[in-house]
Amino acid sequence: MAKIHPLAFVDPKAELADDVVVGPFSFIDAGAVIGAGTVIDSHATVKNWTTVGKNNYIGQGSVIGGDPQDRKYDNEPTYLTIGDNNIFREYVTIHRATGEGKSTIIGNDCFIMAYCHIGHNCHVYDKVTIANSVGVAGHVTIEELANIGGMSGIHQFCRIGKVAMVGGFTKITRDVPPFCLVDGADEEVRDINAVGLRRLGVTQDERLALHKACKLLFKSKIGLTNALEIVREEVMQTTEVKYLVAFEERRFSGRNGRGDQR
Repeated sequence: MAKIHPLAFVDPKAELADDVVVGPFSFIDAGAVIGAGTVIDSHATVKNWTTVGKNNYIGQGSVIGGDPQDRKYDNEPTYLTIGDNNIFREYVTIHRATGEGKSTIIGNDCFIMAYCHIGHNCHVYDKVTIANSVGVAGHVTIEELANIGGMSGIHQFCRIGKVAMVGGFTKITRDVPPFCLVDGADEEVRDINAVGLRRLGVTQDERLALHKACKLLFKSKIGLTNALEIVREEVMQTTEVKYLVAFEERRFSGRNGRGDQR
């Protein structure tokens, strides 16, 4: 049986795997589904229509699956789906989606630090790290292995590319290209995320090709259409360069790069 502290409340209509741990003063709502190995610390809340996968940690005071902060929301059934092996530290809030049948989605192996907020209709892919007190507005997509610095704010409908890094205290109001480091009040692309790429085993030649593409796309005064054409013709077409080019082409055309529901 699940290990439920006597001072916790678990609705009889919630579904908990046998080895789930629920700390004191926590609240598990009807309809919540909690997977094996998950630990819910004290004073945490998991609301209805929320599914939490295996081996997650939900820290003290967190509210997981609350109603969306959206004037359009009218109590329609919406969902929050969380994968496996995630860590949500103290006082994290994650909201369900707006729009009947739609979901907020968190992938696997993410590390969401204390006081972060992830809004409605967001899609956070695998192995994302979000540092303390980051605010993620609704309809944001964060691709895999992205790293968001503390105290940053991400505007609704923005997209953070994979293996991107956002510096602390940065305001993000437009898409962040994959594999790049963005920092400062001007949201400037500083360079490629060289440290992150090295850790992933991207070779020096591959990093150099990506660096050249980054300079052409974001540091030159060439228009984006022409810059993309030059990158395709003059830069070694590594997997990362092709992904970056495709990301920018989709951004330029106004379409969401990952096909996520908006």
